[in-house]
Amino acid sequence: QVQLVESGGGLVQAGESLTLSCAEYGAIFSFEDMAWYRQVPGKQRELVAIITSSGRTNYAAPVKGRFTISRDYPKNTATLQMNGLKPEDTALYYCWGHYVNEYWGQGTQVTVSS
Repeated sequence: QVQLVESGGGLVQAGESLTLSCAEYGAIFSFEDMAWYRQVPGKQRELVAIITSSGRTNYAAPVKGRFTISRDYPKNTATLQMNGLKPEDTALYYCWGHYVNEYWGQGTQVTVSS
């Protein structure tokens, strides 16, 4: 059974940084794509950043220039470096991986105070 486990969330002040990490357990394959999503209560889960197996990245407009996604391919680990955090970045952040099927972690909470 494949498990994704996020870590690194917490409470920070606006302008500070956090690094989220995603560890994977149980897979015998490498994810083609890995990503970070976030969700605020009452709203849809949204894509934050995605990275392919070749290292190509794409970012949501609100985080472009502040967040950096990376991965250690072919290992199924990923990080999200978040700089210049804003209160609107407050959300539950999920790690996602894709190889034939989609896999999700349980999420790690990021709270940014003003």
